[in-house]
Amino acid sequence: MLTRLARVVVVRKKLVLLGALVVVVVAGAAGGSVAQHLSTGGFDDPHSESFKADASLTKHFQGGQPNMVLLVTAKHGTVNAPDVVAAGQALTDRLAHEPGVRAALSYWTLASAPPLRSKDGRQALVLARIDGDQDTVHDRMELLGPHYRQDTALMTVRVGGFAEVFREVGTTIEKDLQKAEAIAVPITLLLLILVFGSVVAAGLPLGIGIVAIVGTMLVLRIVAAMTEVSIFSLNLTTSMGMGLAIDYSLFVVSRFREELRAGRAVDDAVVRTVQTAGKTVAFSALTVAASLAALLVFPLAFLRSFAYAGIAVVLFAGVAAVVLLPALLAALGHRVDSLVLFKRHPKEVGEGFWHRAAVTVMKRPVPIATSVILVLLVLGAPFLNVHFGLPDDRVLPPSAPGRQVSDQIRANFSSNEAFALSVVALGADPVGRAGDIDSYAARLSKLGGVARVDAATGSYIGGALVLPPNAISVRFRSDAGTFLSVVPNIEPYSAEGERLVKQVRSEPSPFAVKVTGASAQLVDAKASLFSKLPVAGGIIAVITFVVLFLLFGSLLVPAKAVVLNLLSLTATFGAMVWIFQEGHLSRTLGFTATGMLDTTTPILMFCVAFGLSMDYEVFLLSRIKEEHDKGRDTVTSVAVGLEHTGRIVTAAAALLAVVFIASATSQVTFIKLFGVGLTMAVLMDATLIRAALVPAFMRLAGQANWWAPSFLRRVHDRWGFNEGEGSGTSDSTDVAVARIDYNVHMVDGAASELEGTRNP
Repeated sequence: MLTRLARVVVVRKKLVLLGALVVVVVAGAAGGSVAQHLSTGGFDDPHSESFKADASLTKHFQGGQPNMVLLVTAKHGTVNAPDVVAAGQALTDRLAHEPGVRAALSYWTLASAPPLRSKDGRQALVLARIDGDQDTVHDRMELLGPHYRQDTALMTVRVGGFAEVFREVGTTIEKDLQKAEAIAVPITLLLLILVFGSVVAAGLPLGIGIVAIVGTMLVLRIVAAMTEVSIFSLNLTTSMGMGLAIDYSLFVVSRFREELRAGRAVDDAVVRTVQTAGKTVAFSALTVAASLAALLVFPLAFLRSFAYAGIAVVLFAGVAAVVLLPALLAALGHRVDSLVLFKRHPKEVGEGFWHRAAVTVMKRPVPIATSVILVLLVLGAPFLNVHFGLPDDRVLPPSAPGRQVSDQIRANFSSNEAFALSVVALGADPVGRAGDIDSYAARLSKLGGVARVDAATGSYIGGALVLPPNAISVRFRSDAGTFLSVVPNIEPYSAEGERLVKQVRSEPSPFAVKVTGASAQLVDAKASLFSKLPVAGGIIAVITFVVLFLLFGSLLVPAKAVVLNLLSLTATFGAMVWIFQEGHLSRTLGFTATGMLDTTTPILMFCVAFGLSMDYEVFLLSRIKEEHDKGRDTVTSVAVGLEHTGRIVTAAAALLAVVFIASATSQVTFIKLFGVGLTMAVLMDATLIRAALVPAFMRLAGQANWWAPSFLRRVHDRWGFNEGEGSGTSDSTDVAVARIDYNVHMVDGAASELEGTRNP
């Protein structure tokens, strides 16, 4: 199949290049505005208890969980000074009447409730609820934030809360992405020129990357018209688009040059390149896409969005490398080495560094493999103590305004009003069931970690009613039922916060309830994600195993590839716990350690890193298999295969690491985690795994590397990928025949048109 495709591409290269140009122009015009149609949300499971309870709050009650906080600091005296009281009440009233604001409450409108005042009495809080989905909230905060940020002779007002923090995260990531691109692009261009030695050859990956990125933007624009797609998926689109374009272009162009040096004509070299490197790229793209497809099983739109973007960018990069790049090579021919800055003279087979490294490893496979595995396991040991959480204000740098507000609330207030748990009881009459509400609220207020419980019957602390019902209590009542607000005095995104949720949910209630709030969302998110992990892992393992079996016809090679990739990723994740959860390099990398890792980022990182690791595995094993099929023994096949691919894989990994490490310059912690983690995964895989463990395991397995039971061998013979070796003569003949067929077709078409004009 690939051979026929290569012949067509060689013959009709101008048509292929013109078609690619049309695709880029159309995709760029239609998908260029994709960011305007993407969502800033998608972090909740729509089937979870907390999501449903939050939807009920928004639909049936005047208030709900506050997502906007104003921190008011009196310039002189305390917040109880008459002029500050008047200003605070006016500020609250003005905010309550803003479009899109469902309710606004404050220290001054809640009868001077002590938890809303700081310990020293100089600060007080205004809490508000902005209605709508996360995109709507984001847009409202763009207007409300600057408007309510004040500094007068009487007091200062600073804006915080989840809505403001989330807005700042999005803005910061957008700026960080531009900075990362400004860093990565020139460095990548320089390294490409150093790797290829030619300016023309170095420009080819950029063309493939543009096609992959622009094509994916069009796909995301189409998908966004049907379902929610996260704007953060654009980060993966750009990084993986350029990264895979570099990987695939390096492999294809290097093989094309190798075939030219072997004496093949340009067209024959292109065909042979597609037969070999093209086949490897095609199967590599399938394995990477399979890893990313596993993200589709998760209910969070945030993770599913990365599947949409990842699958699209991988397939576009793969198709461009197998179709567009060969057409470019056929058109350029020997001019691919134009504008040579320095001449690279390939060494004879058996003289290269990677050949010597493979031979050294295979002389002592057991001690070397054992040593490397021990290193990987030691690096992975910290992962045994991993704790997962959700990102909060501390993902931002300390200089961020929203982070500063949260830090002051955390330090100066006895409770965290903005992160209250809401216990929703639809169908419970707040008047007729007042006695039940009273006793239930009193019991909840006695739970450990609870500062106060607010309900339709008043406010409770330590099991006692401390504030009778007042005008504000109306927010807990509606025709649909009632809800209670459980205000914590502990960190919401913590093990204590999770325990509090479980205690509230297990506390006997006189009516059916659903619990929502920051801590409840953490509990539900972890339960939802972890329940899908076995399914996602199974999908990755099965599809990867099947694809590699169809490519190699072996049982051991796919199994070994999966195991080695997991070993590599275990070490990477252990390092991530040591760095980001425990904070050992927090000062060096510039982030705040919270004792937890963001729950979604490691899952995303695993799928991406597993796919990229398998990318390099396919590159190496394909060349080893090619040498083995020529009749060489295992040791020679591995040594020659690693010699031919070692430099390419190392260069590709270094270039990809530049793209990812540029993301690590982000000021947002989970983006930094993503960049550092993937950089470590790529470099570790391209060195320890490819240079040591693969040769060692291949040497120990020997001929068993290619074994499969007879019934599976028949399956592979029928359904597997077996591309003919081809030769220079047959390639030339096939291309010539293809040209003749094409010319005959054109002549026949012209004759038909001429006949039509003679016989109208």
